[in-house]
Amino acid sequence: MSIATMILGESGTGKSTALRNLDPARTLLIQTIRKPLPFRSTGWKVKASLKADGNIIQTDSAEIIEKVMRSLPHEVVVIDDFQYVMSNEFMRRSDEKGFEKFTDIGKNAWNVLRAATDLADTRRVYILAHTASDDLGRTRMKTIGKLLDEKITPEGMVTICLRTVVRDGGYHFATQNSGADTTKSPMGMFNDMLIDNDLAEVDAAICDYYGIGVEEQAEAA
Repeated sequence: MSIATMILGESGTGKSTALRNLDPARTLLIQTIRKPLPFRSTGWKVKASLKADGNIIQTDSAEIIEKVMRSLPHEVVVIDDFQYVMSNEFMRRSDEKGFEKFTDIGKNAWNVLRAATDLADTRRVYILAHTASDDLGRTRMKTIGKLLDEKITPEGMVTICLRTVVRDGGYHFATQNSGADTTKSPMGMFNDMLIDNDLAEVDAAICDYYGIGVEEQAEAA
């Protein structure tokens, strides 16, 4: 069972920038929207095809995303702007009448999230997405509205959900719930309520907490 983690926040609050210290040789980046990386990107390369060199795949197809997560061997997988898996399909099907398309969109999103927790035990998947507030002011992952929210609760499918916080010019992740959002992390995984927006450090903390890599280190010793 792989470890899926959600990173939620508004645009421009440091979600994509958090990839900056990940090792591109060990990381698969799936971009649902084609855009340049917001940091110097030596070592990061778009794959022209699934068999080509590179570690970035640009697609918003839930089927392809699930396929590449299951077939490619990278230790770390990052899905950037996950909400576009839903919203782009909704826009492509905007001429369709009735509510069946919402069931389809929800199922496709659920398939990706299920796959993110169904890989090898040592793999980690980071799901980056925008946030939205409901009528009561609670912050959660942005989907495409109430008709889809009634079908899936994405944050309920993961154990770790971090939220971006910009404070005094610094970019951080919140690790614990504010009482009005879906932020959560296991007890003792992070020492502070706010940590740097660095996915490499988050990944190291997760590996340490769950003992990932311990066996390999013991064999090397």
